[in-house]
Order: sequence, then structure tokens, then C-alpha cells
Amino acid sequence: MNTTQPSTFQNILKWMIPFIGIIVIGVWMYISPEGALGKLDAIGYAVCHRIDERSFQIDDRQLPLCARCTGEFYAAGVALLFQAFVSKRKSVLPSRGILAVLVLFFLAFGIDGTNSYLYLLKQTSGGLEQIPNLYIPNNTLRLFTGSGMGIALAAVLFPVINQTIWKEADNRPALEWKNFGILVALIIFINLLILTDSPFILYPIAYISALGTLSLLVLVFMILWIIIMKQDNTFDSLRQLWLPFASGLTLALLMILSIDLFRLSLTGTWNGFPGLG
Repeated sequence: MNTTQPSTFQNILKWMIPFIGIIVIGVWMYISPEGALGKLDAIGYAVCHRIDERSFQIDDRQLPLCARCTGEFYAAGVALLFQAFVSKRKSVLPSRGILAVLVLFFLAFGIDGTNSYLYLLKQTSGGLEQIPNLYIPNNTLRLFTGSGMGIALAAVLFPVINQTIWKEADNRPALEWKNFGILVALIIFINLLILTDSPFILYPIAYISALGTLSLLVLVFMILWIIIMKQDNTFDSLRQLWLPFASGLTLALLMILSIDLFRLSLTGTWNGFPGLG
């Protein structure tokens, strides 16, 4: 059996990545708003407009992400965890039928997002009344179309992760119709709970959506790191993934930190973009 010894560069990275990661986490913790929800706000701040009117509220305090992004990233996080439990190392994309449904989710996300953006332009800029809206956008539609997109992202990302990391992957579809139906039903149920506006639901969703955002970024950067380091299909256990995971986390936080600093320098506020609403 051929064994590949770590290169000197890889051995150096084992020491550098955790050290750099600690520095990045420290800087991000220092500049981000105070409190646990403030740290979650700083994650959402890097990927979401955070317009107050388009966000769910806990006693006049908006969630870290707008309604659409809340749906997208909490659903992606839940869908990834769901597949981790039921699909294990299955590495094949879903069937054409399921992919067709995922495409519909993507189209609904795009149509509702475009319609909502046009409505925002008409509200804030004026002079665009001649552009018709399909309907009046609302947070309920944003939540459902966002969560559909989150399911689609996770359904494609999960088998790609398995295809990339495992030496011996399971060559079966990561999602089949039964589990796909259970997942969609679960997300619909959670969406209905969110729409009750109960703080007992919204507080956990605030955490799940923000951490789901971070998790997606970490996984994407982890996969890129593995490919760049030419380590794809070389792992046998989760324990062996500590360095790619640490690298993905460091790169994800670097990206969030950079966007946060840039946006903060432009707007001077951790809230939504000034003048939009």
C-alpha cells in the first residue's frame, strides 16, 4: 500500500493555521458588537442587507439576517445536518426528479427576490413606477422561497463534500424521495413556527441561521482547501479533517471580517444599509 508523507509545507501549515485562526477570531470578536446576538449580527452583516422592515423581530430587535436569508441559511444548516444523519457518506447527486424540484425552488427564490428588489427600488429611488411588480412582497414569501433555496444548496453541497473528502464514499444518491419529502415537511413545519413570531422560536432560529451561514462558508472553503492541497479522496475519518476544517474556518472568518470592516467603513452602522427600507 502506498502512503504519502506530509510535505514540509503541510507540516508548517499544521502550526500556522491554528495560530492564524486564533488571531482572526480574536480580531473579529473585538470589532463585532457586544453580546451573543451581536456576534451573530456580525456574521449576518457580511452576507445580508439586514434591512429592518424585511427582517423578523424579537421585541423590536431584528434577527441577524433578513427574512429571506434567515430561511435560506437556517434551512441549509438543518438540511446538512439531516443528510449527515440519514445519508452518511452517500456521494451521488439526487435523482433528476428531485433536481427538477430543486430547480423550481431556485426559480421561486430568483423570481421573488427580483420582484422584491424592484419593489425596494420603487420605494427608495422614485421614478420607477412604470416598472410593474408581480405582487406585493412580504416576509412570509421571503421565508419560504429562502428556505427552498437553502434546501437546494444543501442537497447539492452535501454529496459534493462526500465526493471530495472520502477515500471510500457510498456511491448512492445522498437524497431519495422519502427522505427528501421528510426534509421538506420539516422545513415547512419550522417555517410555520417562525411565522408565529414567538421569541421561543425566533431565538433558536437566530442562532441556527447565523451559524448555518458560517457553516456553509466553512464547508466551501474547506473543500477548496482540500482541492488546492491535492488531498481530495484521501480521508478515512472525521478526525483526519481537523486541519482542512480549521483552514476553512479561518478563511471563512477572514472573509467575514474583511466584508464587515469594509461595510462598516462605508455605512458606519451594524444595522441595515442606510436609506433602505
